Amino acid sequence: MILLLAFLLPLLSIPFIFLVGREPKRKPASITVIFSILDLILLLGIAPEVLSKGRYVESYYWMPMLGAPLTLFADGVSLSLAAVTLLLIISSIIFASDYMENGKSLWHFYVLIALLTVGLVGVFITANLMIFYFCWEFMLIPTYFIIGEWGYRESYRAAFKFFIFTHAGAVAVLLGIGAIYMLTGTLDIFQARALLATAPQDFLKWIFAALTLGFAVKMAIVPLHMWLPDAHAEAPAPMSALLSGVIIEAGAYAILRVSLGTVFPLISDVSVKYQILYALSILGVISAFYGAMTALTENDIKRIVAYSSISHMGYALFGLSLYPCVEGVIGTVLHLVNHAVSKGLLFLNAGAIMKQTGVRDISEMGGLASKMPLTAFSTAVSSFSIAGIPPLACFISEFLMFMGGFQVGSSDSFYYVTTTFMIIATVFSLAYALRLIWKVFLESLRIKKAQDPSLTMSIPMIFLSLIVILLGVWPGPIIHLISSASLS
Repeated sequence: MILLLAFLLPLLSIPFIFLVGREPKRKPASITVIFSILDLILLLGIAPEVLSKGRYVESYYWMPMLGAPLTLFADGVSLSLAAVTLLLIISSIIFASDYMENGKSLWHFYVLIALLTVGLVGVFITANLMIFYFCWEFMLIPTYFIIGEWGYRESYRAAFKFFIFTHAGAVAVLLGIGAIYMLTGTLDIFQARALLATAPQDFLKWIFAALTLGFAVKMAIVPLHMWLPDAHAEAPAPMSALLSGVIIEAGAYAILRVSLGTVFPLISDVSVKYQILYALSILGVISAFYGAMTALTENDIKRIVAYSSISHMGYALFGLSLYPCVEGVIGTVLHLVNHAVSKGLLFLNAGAIMKQTGVRDISEMGGLASKMPLTAFSTAVSSFSIAGIPPLACFISEFLMFMGGFQVGSSDSFYYVTTTFMIIATVFSLAYALRLIWKVFLESLRIKKAQDPSLTMSIPMIFLSLIVILLGVWPGPIIHLISSASLS
């Protein structure tokens, strides 16, 4: 019952949020935080069993006409991502309780966050493809209304663009899932993996293509990235943290779990397998360079961070192209965790800077380190982590991916080339990180009135900064958890 309760617990918070909706603004936020913390405790409670047995599974009798039970499961990969999702949701809610103090109908905001939590947690812990698709699509609804209602300038336009692109990608996912059900008569991932072994090879190739295309739209891989800069730039900072920190990463998880983990091993033509992995690797390199170089030319602080997200999803796609190299896959999953915390923190920092200064153009800032020292420190931690600077979180995950690339390259020289390009891309990541820090905090002072944000906004910034540092200097426990899963 643990996973089922973890899946449904955010829904149980909604009546309580409604009851205190007319109370002072922090009461709905407190309810949402309490339920999210309980959810996190439930998931962490099964970590010992996941570590010892490799997987924790719950199965419930449900809609037998579909030929599959309602199976919920957690292994090292899904548990890591579900846990970091809840960690980021808790931090974003606390931040939002002050950041959005002038917003309207805030209790509606927290209801939508609770609904979003259901979708996110569900994607990571379900093995039933119907529930997976429900959660995949369900995430769109609260995200659309949060961006549209509490965003900045052209919020509903950005929200609509996000909805159309990601829903179009979901159609491709539905086609892939429908084909799997047609061929196997089941929607259970574990059963489908065995039953697809006798499926026609042409069907398997098209199923893989449809699923991966849909998941790549959610990841915002170039050239399917057009929705992301506007959605991230217009969303309120707490929503941007979740968009970049976990929602787009759900696409990478889905490629690993469904496309590569379920369908790819059953494709018998070795040359086709190589072509698929080469294509993923090349698209990863292109996305990494495009995102980093565009971020280097942007002046809008939120668009800089948004394009950085495109770049880092390129890193993730490159890491996935190393499948089934264990080191490469571990590095990729670890990078999803590290990027979630680092990028979520960077978006909260950007929101704090915008709220305290009323400015979002970095060319109009400068010298804020003397006015906002705490924000300067937190922004430096998140920016340098994103840039892959040791001993911060993203360094170790990038290092593992590159080591995996060279390991695969020892038997396939193609990966020497793409891994080398990915290492070069880190130079551009450092360049836009340094430019951001210089323009905002170190140039001559242009904004006279500014100070660090309130304690309520500062606490999640400090907390996530410490997590970024901890994941960089002591990554062993999370690597151990991830490696307990069957990754190849």
